[in-house]
Amino acid sequence: MKKRPLSVTILAVILAAAGIVGLIYHLTEIKTVSPFPWEVLWVSVVRLVAIVAGVFMLRGRNWARWVAIAWIGFHVGISAFHSAREVVMHAILFAVFAYFLFRRVGSMYFGRPSGDYAR
Repeated sequence: MKKRPLSVTILAVILAAAGIVGLIYHLTEIKTVSPFPWEVLWVSVVRLVAIVAGVFMLRGRNWARWVAIAWIGFHVGISAFHSAREVVMHAILFAVFAYFLFRRVGSMYFGRPSGDYAR
């Protein structure tokens, strides 16, 4: 069994926690009114993606690492419609995620041993 790097553990837990907190927060916005607030549904899907990516990063799934990068990259793009400060903060988070998930120790953790095609 390969040992999970602390940096991957921290990022995965932060990602899953952000997804859980965001999901709970946005689900409180759903009310039984018409018309249905579809944007809440889409935001909830994005939060679920964060939870799934975080959980499966803890399990060493390489695809989850890529989903995490795509998730934070998506937030960089979305923040472009807000303030420059948000863009900078999300870009810094993107750089931190990329550094820790793709440096050698992270790549070794997410890498496949020879002949292991079950992932």
